[in-house]
Amino acid sequence: MRAPMEEPASRAPVRRGVYLLPNLITTGALFAGFYAIVAAIDGNFERAGVAVFVAMVFDGLDGRVARWTSTESAFGKEYDSLSDMVSFGLAPAIVTYQWGVARITEYGVVWGRTGWLAAIFFAIAAALRLARFNTRAASADKRFFEGLPSPSAAALVAAFVWFSSEWREPGLVGLVVAFAVTALAGALMVSRFSYYSFKEINLGGRVPFAYIVLVPLTFVLIAIEPSVVLFILFGLYALSAPAWWVIHRLRRRPRTVGAPKSDPGQEL
Repeated sequence: MRAPMEEPASRAPVRRGVYLLPNLITTGALFAGFYAIVAAIDGNFERAGVAVFVAMVFDGLDGRVARWTSTESAFGKEYDSLSDMVSFGLAPAIVTYQWGVARITEYGVVWGRTGWLAAIFFAIAAALRLARFNTRAASADKRFFEGLPSPSAAALVAAFVWFSSEWREPGLVGLVVAFAVTALAGALMVSRFSYYSFKEINLGGRVPFAYIVLVPLTFVLIAIEPSVVLFILFGLYALSAPAWWVIHRLRRRPRTVGAPKSDPGQEL
């Protein structure tokens, strides 16, 4: 009589703490966004700007940790989206509002309302950007983002307010530029420009030698002048997609109809 076949050993269950880890990191991002709002209300705009970047670090970690530990879940994705709305939608808008609207109102009621509209427009654009990303994430090209990512838009606004807070008095021009940057960041979020996602970069694989020099140099510059360097970096990233779109359109521009064609044989 043949012995009964042994059932395959079941897979060891993952401990509950592992499932909590990515959500705890998301909570850290949410806390950093909340702290940015509180710091802005208290008038500590440098701390508010730093808090937004801390939220970016946590936001970049929670998804990777979930993938590394195989603990991705629908709950985690929804929680991450709500955290992003607070940290990268409401926080930058309130930071800009607290920093600039009270000052710009001194130049007239119209200026004050313009600043208020720029702040609320950024928050609305962030909500629309996140909603569009959630509905198209399954079918979207992972190499590119449609519209400026909300963390990058928040970083652009936070970095500008951060280094602008070091001015004793920005004046009307500085305040107008601040709200123009906020409105532009909001418009780029809901645009259809394609931004490179950097998800194809393999940190464990071979990289060009230039990366070994540029990456440490970038961190050194950030350590020297963090607000200025971060604003330049995220400003260049925000403008990269519109600039590439313009270059692409100029290259595809058809020749003028009826324009005489030059004869190579007649050229000197």
